[in-house]
Amino acid sequence: MANSTTHRNGKLSPTVSVVIPALNEERNLPHVFAKLPAGISEVILVDGGSVDRTVEVAQELRPDIVVVTQTRTGKGNALACGFAACTSDIIVMIDADGSTDPAEIPLFVEKLIAGADFVKGSRFDAGGHSHDITPLRKAGNDGLNLVVNVLFGTRFTDLCYGYNAFWRSVVPTLALPDVDAPRPADGSKLWGDGFEIETMINIRAAADGLTVGEVGSVEHPRIHGESNLNTFRDGFRVLRTILSEYGRARGRVRPAARVEHQRVTAESRGYGRPVNRPAIHTMPLDKALPMNTRRGTVSDRKPLATPVLED
Repeated sequence: MANSTTHRNGKLSPTVSVVIPALNEERNLPHVFAKLPAGISEVILVDGGSVDRTVEVAQELRPDIVVVTQTRTGKGNALACGFAACTSDIIVMIDADGSTDPAEIPLFVEKLIAGADFVKGSRFDAGGHSHDITPLRKAGNDGLNLVVNVLFGTRFTDLCYGYNAFWRSVVPTLALPDVDAPRPADGSKLWGDGFEIETMINIRAAADGLTVGEVGSVEHPRIHGESNLNTFRDGFRVLRTILSEYGRARGRVRPAARVEHQRVTAESRGYGRPVNRPAIHTMPLDKALPMNTRRGTVSDRKPLATPVLED
Protein backbone atom coordinates (compact mmCIF):
# COMPACT_ATOMS: atom_id res chain seq x y z
CA MET A 1 0.00 0.00 0.00
CA ALA A 2 1.22 3.48 -0.80
CA ASN A 3 1.94 5.10 2.52
CA SER A 4 4.52 7.69 1.52
CA THR A 5 5.07 10.22 -1.21
CA THR A 6 5.02 9.04 -4.80
CA HIS A 7 6.88 10.21 -7.88
CA ARG A 8 5.16 12.25 -10.57
CA ASN A 9 6.91 14.02 -13.45
CA GLY A 10 10.26 13.77 -11.69
CA LYS A 11 8.94 15.29 -8.48
CA LEU A 12 7.31 13.89 -5.39
CA SER A 13 3.53 13.99 -5.22
CA PRO A 14 1.72 13.58 -1.87
CA THR A 15 -0.39 10.50 -1.28
CA VAL A 16 -4.05 10.98 -0.41
CA SER A 17 -6.45 9.16 1.91
CA VAL A 18 -10.20 9.74 1.51
CA VAL A 19 -12.36 9.24 4.62
CA ILE A 20 -16.05 8.43 4.04
CA PRO A 21 -18.35 8.02 7.07
CA ALA A 22 -21.35 5.87 6.12
CA LEU A 23 -24.55 4.57 7.67
CA ASN A 24 -26.88 2.58 5.41
CA GLU A 25 -25.56 4.13 2.19
CA GLU A 26 -25.42 1.06 -0.07
CA ARG A 27 -27.40 2.79 -2.85
CA ASN A 28 -25.27 5.93 -2.83
CA LEU A 29 -21.80 4.38 -2.73
CA PRO A 30 -21.67 3.35 -6.42
CA HIS A 31 -22.17 6.98 -7.45
CA VAL A 32 -19.61 8.28 -4.94
CA PHE A 33 -16.93 5.70 -5.75
CA ALA A 34 -17.36 6.20 -9.50
CA LYS A 35 -16.34 9.84 -9.14
CA LEU A 36 -13.20 9.24 -7.05
CA PRO A 37 -10.15 10.48 -9.04
CA ALA A 38 -7.66 7.94 -10.33
CA GLY A 39 -4.65 7.45 -8.11
CA ILE A 40 -6.24 7.95 -4.67
CA SER A 41 -3.86 6.15 -2.32
CA GLU A 42 -6.45 4.72 0.06
CA VAL A 43 -10.16 4.97 0.78
CA ILE A 44 -11.31 4.63 4.38
CA LEU A 45 -14.97 3.68 4.85
CA VAL A 46 -16.12 4.26 8.43
CA ASP A 47 -19.22 2.20 9.11
CA GLY A 48 -21.61 3.45 11.76
CA GLY A 49 -23.39 0.14 12.23
CA SER A 50 -25.15 -0.18 8.86
CA VAL A 51 -27.87 -2.80 8.62
CA ASP A 52 -27.86 -2.84 4.81
CA ARG A 53 -25.01 -3.90 2.47
CA THR A 54 -22.96 -0.72 2.84
CA VAL A 55 -19.74 -2.55 3.75
CA GLU A 56 -20.21 -5.33 1.19
CA VAL A 57 -20.97 -2.87 -1.61
CA ALA A 58 -17.88 -0.81 -0.72
CA GLN A 59 -15.70 -3.92 -0.82
CA GLU A 60 -17.17 -4.96 -4.17
CA LEU A 61 -16.60 -1.51 -5.65
CA ARG A 62 -13.07 -1.17 -4.29
CA PRO A 63 -11.43 -4.40 -3.08
CA ASP A 64 -8.60 -2.47 -1.39
CA ILE A 65 -11.01 -0.46 0.75
CA VAL A 66 -10.10 0.05 4.41
CA VAL A 67 -13.19 -0.61 6.54
CA VAL A 68 -13.29 0.91 10.03
CA THR A 69 -16.08 0.35 12.55
CA GLN A 70 -16.57 3.50 14.59
CA THR A 71 -16.11 3.10 18.32
CA ARG A 72 -19.02 5.23 19.52
CA THR A 73 -21.83 7.02 17.65
CA GLY A 74 -22.02 10.27 15.69
CA LYS A 75 -20.30 11.75 12.66
CA GLY A 76 -17.53 13.27 14.74
CA ASN A 77 -16.50 9.92 16.16
CA ALA A 78 -16.72 8.37 12.69
CA LEU A 79 -14.35 10.96 11.27
CA ALA A 80 -11.93 10.65 14.19
CA CYS A 81 -11.82 6.86 13.69
CA GLY A 82 -11.21 7.36 9.98
CA PHE A 83 -8.41 9.86 10.54
CA ALA A 84 -6.73 7.44 12.96
CA ALA A 85 -6.61 4.76 10.24
CA CYS A 86 -5.15 7.02 7.52
CA THR A 87 -1.54 6.52 6.39
CA SER A 88 -1.23 9.01 3.52
CA ASP A 89 0.24 12.52 3.51
CA ILE A 90 -3.13 14.20 2.94
CA ILE A 91 -6.58 13.41 4.36
CA VAL A 92 -9.78 14.36 2.52
CA MET A 93 -13.20 13.99 4.17
CA ILE A 94 -16.31 13.58 2.03
CA ASP A 95 -19.89 12.40 2.54
CA ALA A 96 -21.32 9.06 1.44
CA ASP A 97 -24.68 10.45 0.29
CA GLY A 98 -23.40 12.01 -2.94
CA SER A 99 -23.72 15.62 -1.74
CA THR A 100 -19.97 16.28 -1.97
CA ASP A 101 -18.28 15.74 -5.34
CA PRO A 102 -15.18 13.51 -5.15
CA ALA A 103 -14.08 14.81 -8.56
CA GLU A 104 -13.14 18.08 -6.80
CA ILE A 105 -10.46 16.40 -4.67
CA PRO A 106 -7.55 17.50 -6.94
CA LEU A 107 -8.55 21.15 -6.31
CA PHE A 108 -8.11 20.64 -2.57
CA VAL A 109 -4.79 18.83 -3.04
CA GLU A 110 -3.50 21.58 -5.32
CA LYS A 111 -4.34 24.20 -2.68
CA LEU A 112 -2.48 22.21 -0.02
CA ILE A 113 0.57 21.83 -2.25
CA ALA A 114 0.46 25.59 -2.83
CA GLY A 115 0.93 26.26 0.89
CA ALA A 116 -2.26 25.72 2.88
CA ASP A 117 -2.33 23.53 5.99
CA PHE A 118 -6.10 23.04 5.90
CA VAL A 119 -8.49 23.57 2.99
CA LYS A 120 -12.24 24.07 3.28
CA GLY A 121 -14.76 23.55 0.54
CA SER A 122 -17.07 26.53 0.10
CA ARG A 123 -20.42 26.58 -1.64
CA PHE A 124 -20.25 30.37 -1.75
CA ASP A 125 -16.70 31.01 -2.91
CA ALA A 126 -15.87 31.47 -6.61
CA GLY A 127 -16.89 28.33 -8.49
CA GLY A 128 -19.05 27.05 -5.65
CA HIS A 129 -22.80 26.48 -5.54
CA SER A 130 -25.44 24.52 -3.66
CA HIS A 131 -28.30 22.63 -5.26
CA ASP A 132 -29.60 21.68 -1.83
CA ILE A 133 -29.53 24.61 0.60
CA THR A 134 -32.79 26.43 1.36
CA PRO A 135 -33.03 30.24 1.75
CA LEU A 136 -33.59 29.81 5.49
CA ARG A 137 -30.52 27.61 5.91
CA LYS A 138 -28.49 30.01 3.74
CA ALA A 139 -29.49 32.93 5.99
CA GLY A 140 -28.56 30.93 9.07
CA ASN A 141 -25.22 29.93 7.57
CA ASP A 142 -24.45 33.57 6.71
CA GLY A 143 -25.24 34.67 10.26
CA LEU A 144 -23.12 31.95 11.85
CA ASN A 145 -20.33 32.73 9.40
CA LEU A 146 -20.37 36.36 10.48
CA VAL A 147 -20.19 35.42 14.17
CA VAL A 148 -17.13 33.21 13.61
CA ASN A 149 -15.37 35.76 11.41
CA VAL A 150 -15.86 38.48 14.04
CA LEU A 151 -14.88 36.33 17.04
CA PHE A 152 -11.89 34.56 15.47
CA GLY A 153 -10.74 37.06 12.85
CA THR A 154 -11.31 34.58 10.04
CA ARG A 155 -12.59 35.10 6.50
CA PHE A 156 -14.72 32.01 6.06
CA THR A 157 -17.33 32.17 3.33
CA ASP A 158 -19.01 28.87 4.28
CA LEU A 159 -18.72 27.66 7.86
CA CYS A 160 -21.31 24.85 7.77
CA TYR A 161 -19.91 22.62 5.03
CA GLY A 162 -18.06 19.41 5.73
CA TYR A 163 -15.88 18.98 2.65
CA ASN A 164 -12.34 19.49 3.97
CA ALA A 165 -8.77 18.39 3.26
CA PHE A 166 -5.60 18.78 5.31
CA TRP A 167 -2.11 17.39 5.85
CA ARG A 168 -2.24 14.34 8.11
CA SER A 169 0.18 15.99 10.53
CA VAL A 170 -2.55 18.54 11.31
CA VAL A 171 -4.73 15.92 13.05
CA PRO A 172 -3.18 16.39 16.54
CA THR A 173 -3.90 20.13 16.29
CA LEU A 174 -7.61 19.39 15.91
CA ALA A 175 -7.60 17.67 19.33
CA LEU A 176 -10.50 15.33 18.54
CA PRO A 177 -11.98 13.07 21.25
CA ASP A 178 -9.98 9.90 21.87
CA VAL A 179 -11.50 7.16 19.73
CA ASP A 180 -10.85 4.62 22.51
CA ALA A 181 -12.63 6.59 25.22
CA PRO A 182 -15.83 4.89 26.46
CA ARG A 183 -19.22 6.28 25.60
CA PRO A 184 -20.86 8.11 28.54
CA ALA A 185 -22.97 5.82 30.67
CA ASP A 186 -26.08 7.96 30.14
CA GLY A 187 -25.90 7.35 26.37
CA SER A 188 -24.97 10.94 25.50
CA LYS A 189 -22.18 11.87 23.08
CA LEU A 190 -18.74 13.16 23.96
CA TRP A 191 -18.22 16.75 22.81
CA GLY A 192 -16.98 16.50 19.23
CA ASP A 193 -18.63 13.15 18.48
CA GLY A 194 -21.68 14.68 16.78
CA PHE A 195 -22.34 16.93 13.80
CA GLU A 196 -20.62 19.80 15.61
CA ILE A 197 -17.37 18.23 14.38
CA GLU A 198 -17.38 20.16 11.10
CA THR A 199 -17.68 23.56 12.75
CA MET A 200 -15.29 22.54 15.51
CA ILE A 201 -12.40 21.49 13.27
CA ASN A 202 -12.81 24.53 11.00
CA ILE A 203 -12.53 26.83 13.99
CA ARG A 204 -9.69 24.92 15.64
CA ALA A 205 -7.62 24.95 12.46
CA ALA A 206 -7.94 28.73 12.24
CA ALA A 207 -7.63 29.41 15.98
CA ASP A 208 -4.36 27.47 16.15
CA GLY A 209 -2.82 29.65 13.46
CA LEU A 210 -2.86 27.15 10.59
CA THR A 211 -2.99 28.50 7.05
CA VAL A 212 -6.59 27.86 6.02
CA GLY A 213 -7.62 28.05 2.37
CA GLU A 214 -10.96 27.70 0.61
CA VAL A 215 -11.94 26.25 -2.76
CA GLY A 216 -15.27 26.60 -4.50
CA SER A 217 -17.33 23.42 -4.22
CA VAL A 218 -20.69 22.38 -5.66
CA GLU A 219 -23.08 20.72 -3.22
CA HIS A 220 -25.60 18.25 -4.62
CA PRO A 221 -28.80 16.92 -3.04
CA ARG A 222 -28.62 13.54 -1.32
CA ILE A 223 -29.16 10.90 -4.01
CA HIS A 224 -31.06 8.28 -1.99
CA GLY A 225 -32.45 8.28 1.51
CA GLU A 226 -33.58 10.97 3.91
CA SER A 227 -31.44 13.78 5.26
CA ASN A 228 -31.00 14.16 9.02
CA LEU A 229 -30.66 17.94 8.78
CA ASN A 230 -32.91 20.10 10.96
CA THR A 231 -32.50 23.82 10.36
CA PHE A 232 -33.20 25.12 13.88
CA ARG A 233 -31.78 22.22 15.87
CA ASP A 234 -28.58 22.14 13.84
CA GLY A 235 -28.30 25.94 13.81
CA PHE A 236 -28.39 26.10 17.61
CA ARG A 237 -25.89 23.24 17.79
CA VAL A 238 -23.48 25.16 15.55
CA LEU A 239 -23.96 28.34 17.61
CA ARG A 240 -23.25 26.39 20.79
CA THR A 241 -20.11 24.99 19.14
CA ILE A 242 -18.93 28.47 18.17
CA LEU A 243 -19.37 29.80 21.70
CA SER A 244 -17.73 26.74 23.24
CA GLU A 245 -14.74 26.99 20.90
CA TYR A 246 -14.43 30.71 21.59
CA GLY A 247 -14.23 29.98 25.32
CA ARG A 248 -11.70 27.23 24.65
CA ALA A 249 -9.55 29.54 22.50
CA ARG A 250 -9.58 32.31 25.11
CA GLY A 251 -8.57 29.87 27.81
CA ARG A 252 -5.54 28.61 25.90
CA VAL A 253 -2.11 30.17 25.64
CA ARG A 254 -1.53 30.40 21.92
CA PRO A 255 2.11 30.06 20.86
CA ALA A 256 3.62 33.27 19.53
CA ALA A 257 4.87 31.35 16.53
CA ARG A 258 4.66 27.78 15.25
CA VAL A 259 7.82 28.03 13.19
CA GLU A 260 9.46 24.86 14.48
CA HIS A 261 6.36 22.80 13.70
CA GLN A 262 5.97 24.30 10.24
CA ARG A 263 9.58 24.66 9.12
CA VAL A 264 9.58 21.82 6.58
CA THR A 265 8.52 23.07 3.16
CA ALA A 266 7.08 21.46 0.09
CA GLU A 267 10.22 22.49 -1.81
CA SER A 268 12.48 20.60 0.60
CA ARG A 269 10.34 17.51 0.04
CA GLY A 270 10.26 18.04 -3.72
CA TYR A 271 6.53 18.84 -4.01
CA GLY A 272 7.09 22.07 -5.94
CA ARG A 273 6.66 25.61 -4.71
CA PRO A 274 7.77 26.35 -1.10
CA VAL A 275 5.03 26.26 1.52
CA ASN A 276 4.77 26.74 5.28
CA ARG A 277 3.05 23.64 6.64
CA PRO A 278 3.46 20.98 9.32
CA ALA A 279 6.08 18.36 8.56
CA ILE A 280 4.71 15.08 7.25
CA HIS A 281 7.08 13.11 9.47
CA THR A 282 5.48 14.44 12.67
CA MET A 283 3.07 11.51 12.50
CA PRO A 284 4.42 7.97 12.00
CA LEU A 285 3.62 6.30 8.69
CA ASP A 286 4.15 2.82 10.08
CA LYS A 287 1.80 3.11 13.05
CA ALA A 288 -0.26 0.10 14.09
CA LEU A 289 -3.79 0.11 12.78
CA PRO A 290 -6.68 0.40 15.25
CA MET A 291 -8.27 -2.88 16.28
CA ASN A 292 -11.53 -1.83 14.60
CA THR A 293 -9.89 -1.64 11.16
CA ARG A 294 -10.02 -4.15 8.30
CA ARG A 295 -7.69 -3.30 5.42
CA GLY A 296 -7.98 -4.66 1.89
CA THR A 297 -4.97 -5.17 -0.36
CA VAL A 298 -3.91 -3.79 -3.71
CA SER A 299 -0.93 -4.68 -5.88
CA ASP A 300 -0.26 -1.25 -7.32
CA ARG A 301 -1.42 2.33 -6.98
CA LYS A 302 -0.73 5.35 -9.14
CA PRO A 303 -0.05 8.85 -7.79
CA LEU A 304 -2.98 11.25 -7.62
CA ALA A 305 -3.78 12.84 -10.97
CA THR A 306 -3.32 16.43 -9.91
CA PRO A 307 -0.90 19.02 -11.32
CA VAL A 308 2.34 19.68 -9.45
CA LEU A 309 2.88 23.41 -9.10
CA GLU A 310 6.09 24.67 -10.62
CA ASP A 311 8.18 27.51 -9.21
